[in-house]
Amino acid sequence: MACYGLYVPIAHHRLLRFVQGRPVSGVTCTFLAWLATYFTAPGTRALVRIWDNASWHVSQTVREWITVYNRQAKRDGGCRIMVCRLPSKSPWLNPLEPKWVHGKRAVVEPARVRSMPELMQRVCTYYQCELTDPIAQPDC
Repeated sequence: MACYGLYVPIAHHRLLRFVQGRPVSGVTCTFLAWLATYFTAPGTRALVRIWDNASWHVSQTVREWITVYNRQAKRDGGCRIMVCRLPSKSPWLNPLEPKWVHGKRAVVEPARVRSMPELMQRVCTYYQCELTDPIAQPDC
């Protein structure tokens, strides 16, 4: 299981989406589309993402998706996505990284493995955010 997240430090607001399996480019694009829809509704014009250099963040598929999406958003008045890449091996620069570490420690129990729905609920309870449907893993 993987968890995609967005942290808005000013509002202490978190948005999480889960996926069964590994994070891959197709899932990342689905997550970004969900975020864009979420932020377009209240009239947000731009979403700045601070990302590390994980392969599912920097892949050609994701970069192309963002380019195509931003052209459409500019034309139609949607929320554009700006990506700020962190230098390699510098997780302390990402405000979400410490939150992930504390969250992992709070929800994991070494004595047993939790089911995906149970772990999703526990993570969302810890972060005080809404439990959403998991993202489907692409068939490719």
